[in-house]
Amino acid sequence: MPNAVRVRYAPSPTGNPHIGNIRTAMFNWLFARRNKGRFIVRVEDTDQGRITEGAVDHILDGLEWLGIDWDEGPRVGGGYGPYFQSQRLERYHAAAERLVAAGEAYRCYCPPERVDALRKEQARNRQRVGYDSHCRYLAESERLANDAAGMPSVLRFAMPQSGVTSVDDAIRGHVEWQNELTDDFVLVKSDGFPTYHMAVVVDDHAMEISHVLRAEEWLPSTPRHVQLYRALGLTMPRFGHLPMILGADRAKLSKRHGATSLMEYRDDGFLPEALINFMALLGWSLDGETDIMAADTIREHFTLERVGKPAAIFDLDKLQWMNGVYIRQTDAVDLADRIRPFLEREYPADLLPIDREYLLRIVPLVQERIKTLADAPAMISYFFEDAPEYDGAMLVQRGMDAAGTLAALQRAEADLSAVAAGDFGHESLEARLRATGAELGLSGRQFFGTLRTALTGRTATPPLFEMMEVMGQERVAQRLAVAAAKLADA
Repeated sequence: MPNAVRVRYAPSPTGNPHIGNIRTAMFNWLFARRNKGRFIVRVEDTDQGRITEGAVDHILDGLEWLGIDWDEGPRVGGGYGPYFQSQRLERYHAAAERLVAAGEAYRCYCPPERVDALRKEQARNRQRVGYDSHCRYLAESERLANDAAGMPSVLRFAMPQSGVTSVDDAIRGHVEWQNELTDDFVLVKSDGFPTYHMAVVVDDHAMEISHVLRAEEWLPSTPRHVQLYRALGLTMPRFGHLPMILGADRAKLSKRHGATSLMEYRDDGFLPEALINFMALLGWSLDGETDIMAADTIREHFTLERVGKPAAIFDLDKLQWMNGVYIRQTDAVDLADRIRPFLEREYPADLLPIDREYLLRIVPLVQERIKTLADAPAMISYFFEDAPEYDGAMLVQRGMDAAGTLAALQRAEADLSAVAAGDFGHESLEARLRATGAELGLSGRQFFGTLRTALTGRTATPPLFEMMEVMGQERVAQRLAVAAAKLADA
């Protein structure tokens, strides 16, 4: 094992990356950055039948969106390539030949139907489910005859049938397995492609990986990998198995818990820095108390000693809360530029293009109320519409009638039309309209409630006078006139 830290993220391109998969990538990246090591991306594409078109780009695009950079791998190259396993087949075949020659592996000619039937029978009889080593004991003459007949075969590893395999896991401590409980697993499939077990050991050694940090679900595979390292005469990396991620009900994480693919979080308006912070807390903590941490802080303090063994709980409510915190901390200009694509995605063509300078004035009014960027289009649509849609009856506040409401709207329109263009600021608007409301004998709730509905079609908005200032004199006057017409025509 090299002295320098070299870790890898090795996704299979079989779909969009999910939160658990990306958490593993991020912990490897954090460990590399904390220890001034190298973070490698290697694509494990040997399961050709399950490859999804575009999956590699989705994975890499997701890492880039999060700000997780890699030192070697697709798009950047490196001295240990190629970084696609499908381009490294000769390495696996060479290792397989070494194992066969040493008596550590053998050809298995059992058809899939026999193996399936065997597993079902074992399950019915409540026996350990696994291959029964049938072909391990074939006579050499029988092997030669099978090969001469062109019988399809796989290559299986000959697991020790007694004794113990152990490992000192960087997170879980000392772990042991009884060898007789691990069956003779497949190394090379009938199509010539290696299984995960074969390829991962060969590649981790060839790429000088120092630490294998992976999800806890791979812990049962570890004795297989330890024995492969032994059989091939290779030095093992240090293993560390990251805690599982469960839903709030402690069931396996799924979409019903709010978990989804990484790029869906992006499209749903989550900030990458919020997601980095959230994922860091899925198994690691700074001090057991701090929740909000910048990526630089996490990188600086990340250690495996602070990674826990218990399952981490995925809490969508906490992620949304955390995202809201990051939105409130974001510079308003930056936030406006992040919101703009969501407006362009949601708004009809007649509201486009979005006036950036206008948007820059709107964002500070709603920044405290937005939990995700995707909230913004619905929350601020009335700023862009020619006239908001609403029932005219909404204009009439409690304790008022239609005639009094019409008079109030007409008076407000006249007062505001008389304001000099340079005086349309929220402070002067508030003073003027409060005086008008008092003169009309209306409470602030009544008068301002009517104005709020007239301007937005809603009952809950940002502060009225700041909103009017941003809308501008012409837009405000036009909407008050439309509201008055609604009541007059009623």
